[in-house]
Amino acid sequence: MGGRTVQRRELAPSLFRKKLTQEVQRKLQKALDFPAQRGELLRQLFTDVALEVDARAQERLYGSPQAADGVENCGFMTANGTFPRVCFYEVFAQHYAQVPEDGKEILPLFLQLWSQSFVSQIFALLFHRWWIRQLFEIPRQESEGSLRYSTAFVEGASNIFWIDLQSNVRRFYSMFNYTFEEVVLDNGRLSSFPIQARQDLLLLLSRYMLYYEPADRLRYYLKNFPKTGNVVLEPADMFVTELTDQLQKVKVEPVLLHYLTNMKALKGVELRATTSTRLKTALYSFTAPGGPMYPTRPVRHAAWETLDVLFPVGRHSRHLISLFFRLLHPYYWPVSAWNFTITTIKAMYAKIMKMVFGFFGFILMIFEKIAGIRHVVHD
Repeated sequence: MGGRTVQRRELAPSLFRKKLTQEVQRKLQKALDFPAQRGELLRQLFTDVALEVDARAQERLYGSPQAADGVENCGFMTANGTFPRVCFYEVFAQHYAQVPEDGKEILPLFLQLWSQSFVSQIFALLFHRWWIRQLFEIPRQESEGSLRYSTAFVEGASNIFWIDLQSNVRRFYSMFNYTFEEVVLDNGRLSSFPIQARQDLLLLLSRYMLYYEPADRLRYYLKNFPKTGNVVLEPADMFVTELTDQLQKVKVEPVLLHYLTNMKALKGVELRATTSTRLKTALYSFTAPGGPMYPTRPVRHAAWETLDVLFPVGRHSRHLISLFFRLLHPYYWPVSAWNFTITTIKAMYAKIMKMVFGFFGFILMIFEKIAGIRHVVHD
């Protein structure tokens, strides 16, 4: 295992916790009994379990208003430099892991609502701890049920992580972290997944690894990538293939900038020639204005920086070719000239201010030395 799993305190026995689990069961039962309201009820349940737990509720659930004690103290941070906040889905996941009987009690309700919207997401959030442990104990002959639950888990996790990405938040980081550290990096638990679900899970985490985890974790991930018979590509090639596909889908500028910046961690990673070309092409598609990607100016600059870091050979020729094609489109000239002028003025201003402050610092240092000499002579 990776040894970097988000750890929460054990849930304290409380009537409040019991009421929460009963409320989940009540809403699932109500969604089953009232088909006309089913979609809205399930949407509300998903929203409820994704909410953050306030200090008062944490005290009632954990016996302390700081449920994440130990996380900040060990420097545990997500990819965007924030500490993971505890949400209700974590509380339920912990509860069902501590009290498996409650999970078995509501599992039939999920089976009856399987085809409805938000069901796979709710299932993944509530059961990502208990069910994975349970899956490890399922006999091999019960492969049909195992495949059903595994497929639902991967589908739900995929939708959940996409919601996070589209909102540029990391509310579901705890679930990603647990799946990454306690499942993917644990060959025993990963091997309990059916082959197809196992492959889908590896591809899914490859797409979101740089979004949720710091870039310096990439080497560790590739080094400890599980060896499975159905993975044809090398870990690095599979990771880059999924990553380039993900880049084409992301339309949120801050998220795209985050991906492009963190992709510099791929420097020095050995790739096949086809994978390397694929990566270079994906980055190059973000360096020019207009279709098909229509990148903003910050995205274009980030793509150029990452491209130059990962592929330093031919850097100058690439920029010359890009400039040549820009000259073929006169309608870009005014904007380019304006941005060039502003950038130059800002750079000159920063340089002048640095020189001024350096000069005054030098003068101040001379005065301090003169004052020190006079003080010594006077003594």
